[in-house]
Amino acid sequence: MRRRLILALVPMFVAILVAGCGGRAAAPKYPTKPIEMTVLFGAGSSADLVARQLASGLEKVLGQPVAVVNRTGAGGAVGYNYVKTKPADGYSIVWNSNSISTAYYAGNMKLTYKDFDPVAQVSVETATIAVAADSPWKTLPELIEYARQNPGKVRIGNSGNGSYTHLTAAALAKAAGIEVIHVPFGQGLAVSSLLGGKIEASVQLPAEIMSQYQAGKVRILAVTDSERDPALPDVPTAKEQGVDLVMNLWRGVAAPSGTPKEVIQVLEGAIQKVVTSDEFKEASKKLSFRPAFLGAQDFGKLIADDDARIGQLMADLGLRKTQ
Repeated sequence: MRRRLILALVPMFVAILVAGCGGRAAAPKYPTKPIEMTVLFGAGSSADLVARQLASGLEKVLGQPVAVVNRTGAGGAVGYNYVKTKPADGYSIVWNSNSISTAYYAGNMKLTYKDFDPVAQVSVETATIAVAADSPWKTLPELIEYARQNPGKVRIGNSGNGSYTHLTAAALAKAAGIEVIHVPFGQGLAVSSLLGGKIEASVQLPAEIMSQYQAGKVRILAVTDSERDPALPDVPTAKEQGVDLVMNLWRGVAAPSGTPKEVIQVLEGAIQKVVTSDEFKEASKKLSFRPAFLGAQDFGKLIADDDARIGQLMADLGLRKTQ
């Protein structure tokens, strides 16, 4: 009797075990709800435009909304500090850039790149050096010569204290041996100030000045990459014009440190699909950025190497406030 009872109960226990295993296997996988991506600079900025293009593609790949939220201030520090307070679960990510290093070394925040896990690099951009279309300067050497003859009278607008455009403008001044006034702006106001005659020149990313350039309102004297920008084939590099200056800006996605590896892998794979898509490549031509996917491991190495370079450069320029 007892033996028959045990034999009768065996199938029931097996069924329970199978059901239990099935329940675990059927557990929902990331992402199961909307994702928020913090952008460190204002609406309409280069950072914002490229981030929204990425977010649109990620929504299609991941099947969940990806909300872009602009949290601006202190060269990116406001946004980084916010994201770091959120759970490391992949639902709050940051649109990362070289600003993780410039904001730290400028003394704007205590966080470093080590406080975030790299997910993937998305794009690379060059900076532009521009003047108003009705200005007397037709080339970068002409602007430099004027600044050399008029120390402290050339005002150059950038995207904010400690921003990469600020660093680029400072590096330009050092390379050219000139004394200029650096004027920080937020929310993409440098270009409008240039058109309004409040500054003599601006250092901005292409997406932030392209419409005014195409309308003939500004003259771009140079780009700061090692090669000409495909979207600006007629604009020479600074190096072509005798100025020893090569600077570019990478962008990508990062998450609070401690984010599960499987979540990082899902995001990394989704980003790769978006960045290598024809739609994203077409958008890059309009917004003047170069799609440049790197996976989490390679992206992490790039960030670490770039951090060391930026720290040294800011120290050389007298802009470094933290050790």
